[in-house]
Amino acid sequence: MRILIVEDDPISRMVMEKNLKSLGICDLVENGREALEAFEKALLENKPYDLITLDIMMPEMDGQTALQEIRKMEDEEGIYGLSGVKVIMTTALDDKDNIMRAFKSQCEGYLTKPIQRQKLFQLMDELGLSGEQDQA
Repeated sequence: MRILIVEDDPISRMVMEKNLKSLGICDLVENGREALEAFEKALLENKPYDLITLDIMMPEMDGQTALQEIRKMEDEEGIYGLSGVKVIMTTALDDKDNIMRAFKSQCEGYLTKPIQRQKLFQLMDELGLSGEQDQA
């Protein structure tokens, strides 16, 4: 499984990587702009990500905007619905407006910080992203 962790806080980024590295290859970036660059590069190399964990509050480009841009890129490449990358928003924001905006932009999951490992893996199982997938 290929995973992109998008998180501006170094400790949160490290914790997420620790939780997910046993499931596959983890790339780490610090903001939405870097996430778009990594996502586009993965598409061009024909090695798309299976999962993106995406923080909402980040400098340069927030996670909500990055999610919308990721879905636009997929649309331009003819990637629709279940064929697209699974995106789990990870944030301290638990207000209705942010949650609704994320799901309207087609995220598959929304977890509030601090991220609980059990909830993360439960959500991943619900999305069909178990640890039994290939790591290549």
